[in-house]
Parts: sequence; structure tokens; C-alpha cells
Amino acid sequence: MKRIVLFVLTNLAVVVVLGIVASLLGVNRFLTANGLNLGALLGFALIMGFGGAILSLLISKPVAKWSAGVTVIDGRGSADEAWIVETVRKFADKAGIGMPEVGIFEGEPNAFATGAFKNSALVAVSTGLLAGMTREEVEAVIGHEVAHIANGDMVTMTLIQGVMNTFVVFLSRVVGYAVDSFLSRGSDRSGPGIGYYITTIVLDILLGFLAAIIVAWFSRQREFKADSGSAHLLGRKQPMINALARLGGMVPGELPKSIQAFGITSGVGKLFSTHPPIEERIAALQAAQA
Repeated sequence: MKRIVLFVLTNLAVVVVLGIVASLLGVNRFLTANGLNLGALLGFALIMGFGGAILSLLISKPVAKWSAGVTVIDGRGSADEAWIVETVRKFADKAGIGMPEVGIFEGEPNAFATGAFKNSALVAVSTGLLAGMTREEVEAVIGHEVAHIANGDMVTMTLIQGVMNTFVVFLSRVVGYAVDSFLSRGSDRSGPGIGYYITTIVLDILLGFLAAIIVAWFSRQREFKADSGSAHLLGRKQPMINALARLGGMVPGELPKSIQAFGITSGVGKLFSTHPPIEERIAALQAAQA
């Protein structure tokens, strides 16, 4: 809950800072002169930027269950299911978080954690992961996902995405009004014209790509942290190194876009990849203090 409150306060702070900077630079006078209210634009940017991000976070767990086809288990099924649930419980207790829901989904090797709150999250592993790894390696992967929860990575990444979204919405519309104002000089037309709409659409796309690169970079840093967290939960780093090495020789399963950042490996192209290369993750663990 603390992180959600921080999330809201940070969102409001970003909007306030944008408003102050716009006023200091005279952007508010320019916008007003061209028929746009700065307060209305900031409110729109807040709703579109953070509103979508927070909604995505709040519904992340049910959406993940549905989209990945997760079957929630309680440990009263097979011996393997009981072991998975107890492993999650052991790591959750050690990490100081509430017991997450535990699930299994059909597919190639992968796993993920999701949920808006640390004490009511979800950890899910695929059948391919369970079949292709030793128990010690599966433990390391589960530790990695529990570390994501304990580190508050779901909220952190949502916050970063929200900040990026707000800047994209705000900047694209300010520049759109500037371009439209230049193109319509001498005209008695009121309200935005075609220049505004075309510029806004183009900048939404271009700035969106830039925002995606920044968010992906932050996600890669959180992966290194979760690898380290797994080593801490297990008391040694070798199981996580072994699990990563095993993953390097596997074809990872595809996860729904909404939870890719919290899987084992994902992303196409280094700039847009939410996970660092396996080799870099192994090297970082090997270089870390035991």
C-alpha cells in the first residue's frame, strides 16, 4: 500500500513540475493564446498517462491468469505441486512478504510474478520449466520471481511507465499546438487544425518508442536485482547461475505483453528488450560477492 501511495504522490508531483516549468518558460501563455488551457492539458496528460498505467497494475493479476491460462494451485494436488507451493512460501517468509498465489501454466520454459500489492501477488511457472530444469534450478527461478515481488518491481515499472506516458502525452500536444499555430498564421480559424492532429500522432509514435527504450532499460536493471535477490534467498548464487545457463540453451515460452517484463527472458533487440542477455546476467552474478 505504501508504494501505491508513493505512486499517486509521484504522479501528482510530476504534473505539478510540468506545470511550473511550463509557466516559467511561458508555455502557458502560448497555449492560452492559441486556445488551449494548460490545466486542462495537464489533467488530460495525468489521466491518459498515469490512469492507464495504474489501471493496468490493478488488473494485472486477473489479466495474467486469463491470458497465460494459469491454474492456481494450493499444494493439495500432486507432490510436485505441494513442493512448488512450499518453495514459494519459504521464500515469501524469508523475503518478508505475504504468501503469493501460486500457479502453473502450459507452455515452454518461463515463469512470472505479477500483482499490484506485495502481499497479494501471483507467482506462476510453466510446465516446460518444471520439465526442463532440476529442482534446484526451479527453486532459483521461483526465488527470482519472489524477489521481483519483494523489490516492488511491479509498482516501480508501472510508475516509470506512467511518467513516460505523461511526458509523451504532454509534449506531443504542446509541440502539436506550436506547429499548428505556425501553419495557421494569418488565419482566423479557431481551434486546432490538421497540423495539430498530424504532429500529435507522429510525436505520440516517436516519443512512444523513446519511452519504450527508457522503460526497457529500467526493466533490465530490475532483472539484475532479482537475480541477486534469488541468490540471497537461496543463500548462494550458483543455483541461479545454473538456471540461467540452462535457460540459455532453451527456447523460452512467449508471455502475454502485459507480464513480459516479469518473466524469465523476453524482448527483441537490445534497446527494447526487458531482460539483459543471459551471458550478462551470469557474469553479473559471478562478479557479485558470495
